[in-house]
Amino acid sequence: MPVPPKPVPPAVAMPIADALRASAPLGRLSERLRLSNALFAAVAPLVPAGLAGGLSAGPVDDEGWSLLCANAAIAAKLRQLVPHLEQRLREVGQPVAAIRVKVQPR
Repeated sequence: MPVPPKPVPPAVAMPIADALRASAPLGRLSERLRLSNALFAAVAPLVPAGLAGGLSAGPVDDEGWSLLCANAAIAAKLRQLVPHLEQRLREVGQPVAAIRVKVQPR
């Protein structure tokens, strides 16, 4: 009579924080996410209240940081503010190569 195979124990889920710490690529992604949120927090006070609801932090890479806008009108106004936003980031010690304004409808 054949021996039945041993049951395979179920995989144990790893908490996301542990996965981010355990994986170098995920750790870099996590760091970029934290940086993007910190940059957004630094410039948010300069953004008029009427625009703030249609704006979110986007990705950070070696070429700069993206701000994501809900529509073209918000993007157009935000592009006028980019020099002020870049100055603010320099003042708080977090300069970026460039701020990109992109439209990403929600």
